[in-house]
Amino acid sequence: AGGAAPCLGYAGCNFLRQRLVLATLSGRPLKIRKIRAKEEDPGLRDFEASFIRLIDKVTNGSRIEINQTGTSLYYQPGLLYGGSLEHECSPSRSIGYYLEGLLCLAPFMKHPLKIVLRGVTNDQVDPSVDVLKATALPLLKKFGIDGESLEIKINRRGMPPKGGGEIVFSCPVRKVLQPIQFTDPGKIKRIRGTAYSVRVSPQMANRMVESARSILNKFLPDIYIYTDHMKGASSGKSPGFGMCLTAETINGTILSAELASNPQGQGAAVLPEELGQNCAKLLLEEIYRGGCVDSTNQSLALLLMTLGQRDVSKVLLGPLSPYTIEFLRHLRTFFQIMFKIETKTPEEEHMGGEKVLMTCVGVGFSNLSKTIR
Repeated sequence: AGGAAPCLGYAGCNFLRQRLVLATLSGRPLKIRKIRAKEEDPGLRDFEASFIRLIDKVTNGSRIEINQTGTSLYYQPGLLYGGSLEHECSPSRSIGYYLEGLLCLAPFMKHPLKIVLRGVTNDQVDPSVDVLKATALPLLKKFGIDGESLEIKINRRGMPPKGGGEIVFSCPVRKVLQPIQFTDPGKIKRIRGTAYSVRVSPQMANRMVESARSILNKFLPDIYIYTDHMKGASSGKSPGFGMCLTAETINGTILSAELASNPQGQGAAVLPEELGQNCAKLLLEEIYRGGCVDSTNQSLALLLMTLGQRDVSKVLLGPLSPYTIEFLRHLRTFFQIMFKIETKTPEEEHMGGEKVLMTCVGVGFSNLSKTIR
């Protein structure tokens, strides 16, 4: 290694998760200052502090220093350790906020990760556990991260503001990742989904399903939307309902969309019919954006390509989200990797919106903490 890696400096609270995750994987120390320094309530928010504690739990020997006001953070990453853990997520962000970070780190642990996360399972801000289960897990499999121990299990649902949900995420470890060539999304063959209702009438779920089908059935017959009505202890602490839809292609591309009702006491009551229809429209929009990976998982795909063997990986994506664009900049800083980005017009691809073909050569990242037996 030849001495410690130089410390990277950033200012502000934006993209905190990206920076912590990439610092952990690259082993580079990180100093973030001026975190909401100008605001009346300065410093890290509770959900960010909770994310930092989570990073501390899954690593061994990390050094984390936060100043009195919480406006500056120094992080010296330790080794990714894993094992059996549990974590209380702050209810101001959903479990998805934490899970997205873990999905990036889990394959590179020393011991396979099995973690119980408690908090909000579905909200209007972060990807829900349903969507990550339906889209991120199949994506990991494409890179050779699979096996019976790869799963996301939803034990309880929890809606905002109070949460009370619980999930289990487990993931096997891998020494190296397979490069991918994933450039032809293929045609949509089926639509699957879940309409869930907690602490409201189970009829809500059926009403959402009916209205979503009324739109989607015009396009294809193979549609199945489960209704999931959790009762008693497994329904969390707040009422609500919502829907997650996924469209699957003949080549195994999975595109997703989701909506959740307004949290109790916030905003107007949403009709389940309206929610079902809007969710179906969002799915059609995501299909129009297209690509081989949906917009939720663009950065996860690019990260796993970066960490692949010294071999070419290619993936076709829909328009890059602002989050992904920032992620590409961070990848360059932390791993000195550049992607070749080619724009494909709808004419070339015969469908949907403009696409981008992303190509890179993996950095040959080897899971240092995984002992070779």
